[in-house]
Amino acid sequence: MTHVFTRLELTHCPAQLPCAADGRNSAFDIRFSADGEVPFPQVILHGQGRQKLIKDQAITGSREASGAWQYVASIPAGLLEGGRITVQVEGCRRANLAEAGGDDWIKLFQECQLIPPPRPMAEPRLAVSGGAEVRVHFGIHKHMHQPYYNTTDRHYWDGEKDGIFGSRGGNYTDFIPAAVRQYLDGGLPHAGLSTSWSGSLIEQLDRCGDEGLCGGRFAGWNQPLRAIAGARTTLGNPRVSFSAFGFFHPLMPLIPHRDIVRQIHWHRDAIRRAFGVEASRVLFPPETAFHVRMIPALVEAGIEAVIYDSIHRFRACRDYPYAGIGEGMLPPNPAEQVNPPVDDWLQLHNIWAGSKISPGLLRPEYVGYEDPDGHLHQLIAVPAERYIGNEDARGGFGALQYPDVLGQVYDRVVETGSFDPAHPPFFLLHSDGDNHGGGADSYYHHNTGRLVEWLQQDRRFELTTVEDYLQRFPPDPGRVIHIEPGSWAGADNGDPQFMKWFSRYDQPYSPDLNSWAVLTAFQNRVQTLECAAPEHPALAEAIRLLLTAETSCYWYWTGQEVWDRQVTQAANLAHGLLGPALNPLLVAGYDRSGPTIFPPWVTPENPGGQRWGQGCLLDAPRQGVAHTFVADVSGLKRVELVLRTAAGESRLAMRNHGPYPSRTGALATADYLTAELPVGLGDVRYFIEAEDRRGNVAWGSLERIFLP
Repeated sequence: MTHVFTRLELTHCPAQLPCAADGRNSAFDIRFSADGEVPFPQVILHGQGRQKLIKDQAITGSREASGAWQYVASIPAGLLEGGRITVQVEGCRRANLAEAGGDDWIKLFQECQLIPPPRPMAEPRLAVSGGAEVRVHFGIHKHMHQPYYNTTDRHYWDGEKDGIFGSRGGNYTDFIPAAVRQYLDGGLPHAGLSTSWSGSLIEQLDRCGDEGLCGGRFAGWNQPLRAIAGARTTLGNPRVSFSAFGFFHPLMPLIPHRDIVRQIHWHRDAIRRAFGVEASRVLFPPETAFHVRMIPALVEAGIEAVIYDSIHRFRACRDYPYAGIGEGMLPPNPAEQVNPPVDDWLQLHNIWAGSKISPGLLRPEYVGYEDPDGHLHQLIAVPAERYIGNEDARGGFGALQYPDVLGQVYDRVVETGSFDPAHPPFFLLHSDGDNHGGGADSYYHHNTGRLVEWLQQDRRFELTTVEDYLQRFPPDPGRVIHIEPGSWAGADNGDPQFMKWFSRYDQPYSPDLNSWAVLTAFQNRVQTLECAAPEHPALAEAIRLLLTAETSCYWYWTGQEVWDRQVTQAANLAHGLLGPALNPLLVAGYDRSGPTIFPPWVTPENPGGQRWGQGCLLDAPRQGVAHTFVADVSGLKRVELVLRTAAGESRLAMRNHGPYPSRTGALATADYLTAELPVGLGDVRYFIEAEDRRGNVAWGSLERIFLP
């Protein structure tokens, strides 16, 4: 081995690359150099389904007389489709990978845009089906959020935070009003947009304005938004709809019912104070993360409709055309595929789309959840189209070729005769409103102007708000469908198991599992005191710490200690507040609250189906294991897994492995429990029942799994 490198330099990586006639990439090279030999050079391509890894024989290296090394990575033709990718070039400085740590990898990044071939444009023509004009309706959603960067000190601030907020001055003040005024000036009768603002962002902007942070940029920050909040569509609905949301940006599928309700109620108050209007009854769930078990809590909180990522509706159909590893998710679990098959599948071109979509399913519908007692809970579900939304997030009109891409959806609706004038197609294009292309000045100004000009000329399409669409075309409450769990594509493709928030779950220690275990114990302590002494003065600050600790960001950035410790720090601070209040109650036997049960997860994700390998799919064992965390201040007496099949109900005692072994100094953590699932039961519904040593019983949500 010659001198090991210390520095990498990209010498050639195309910023733009025309695609071949089939819409996929031609073969190309990525060249980089190093000041010494790179033991493990590799190139990773991100942004189109699962990452593509280029290494070994695909990379050649040669040593120059100076001692520097030149490397050429050969990217094969047909690996990628048109769209944006992120190129990651990296090398490890250690010859023994087993000894390598994170600091031993040196990395470089560059963006590359694959330009699809031009598609012939036909003269827009409005089709007629069943005597009605065929139109495709769509909406736009912009998400705004900043977490608290220290759960135990809401006043924490430094130069980095000043830069983060300061660089988003227009996003948090006048960009949205500028876009909506163009809808008004353009005479678009139903056009508007919905936008979600976390309570933690609103509070911090208020502080910026009050204290002159960010150079005073946010003095009166909300005035432009308050002014445009009064604008109305032709039906009298807001042009700017401030979506219902969770105050601290929680991952709602993985927090308790009562916390979902409280997060939404707190957020509703924040919207009223900041913008002088009521929050919408349409919820944009943080991370677009949805699970049907959320529905009872959403209904209790006054939510009438929820936004979800469209792929999880498609995958819940029988005969779904699974696209393989390029889809970025495992095949759907058969227990989720309960909706009737459809036959209008469409492979989108000229944008990256890892799987086919169904235009006929792009419309609001009622979705249902059956609880363990057999009660059906339902509300309206509004699709956010995954692939078209991702493309729109690059910068709006121009970055997304609206006439072409939406035209493909329109043409497929016409070809298949699937147009229903009572329920025409409608979907949202959603993205962060303060990051990257979807948050750029050009999106809200110049590109919105081009969007308006196009809509004025092309009557096949209509930009509309969710509220206007639902008022004009209410879905049929007698037709209730199912949606697979999952989130948006940016969260490791938004798989049904929410594995972005379970990182390293298969390793001896997982920072994410640690945080869930700590949070579960924290939730139980708050719940116990609230049930026994709801007016106790320690509760207010403890509840705020708890809701702050539920921020999804603290799991999203796994592996960074500053994030991995956030939940523990909040829980430990609350522990000191709650202990003196709880201990006398427990001694006196006043615990009236059942155990807190974390939603279970199953490994392998699809028993008897497929699981992830190294860049491939492998057969998964038929034996599945259910995992959960359960906590109770009085101790656990029993935890059982209740299984329901066509043959009846059975129970399994779950094995208690004791408190999850925390490495963040947690003062309290939940017990970790598992149960082996019987093989061959087929389609199963199951839930967890737990009893504490005081005789209080709690039940988890009703889940589903297929056990071949």
